[in-house]
Amino acid sequence: MKTSHILAAAALSFLAAAGAHAETYQGVQAPVSAVNRADIEAEAARTASAPNQNVVRGSRGAEPFKAVANPEAVYAQAVATANAPDQNVTGGSRVNSRVISTMPNRADTLQQAQKQVAPAAK
Repeated sequence: MKTSHILAAAALSFLAAAGAHAETYQGVQAPVSAVNRADIEAEAARTASAPNQNVVRGSRGAEPFKAVANPEAVYAQAVATANAPDQNVTGGSRVNSRVISTMPNRADTLQQAQKQVAPAAK
């Protein structure tokens, strides 16, 4: 019986301690907004009537693309890569093998020939 009294007293003291640290209710705080109600309602009406508002991005086709590289430089690099000699040969095809290119790059040869012909034409 003494044990039950001790446990009850401990439980009551625990509840009293928890109640002493409870927060007080300050009521509902007033909302603070920089936009008035009429502007918010007008924006909501515009958003609700917007076309394709539930369509995920990218489902309407490709997004507009804006290039950041110089198109002529990209084209020259693509031509040089496409005409690179020994582009399908790798050094790892045999043990201790090396690829020694003996072929000139055809794109470089064509560009050099065009440069030599252009000054002569002037």
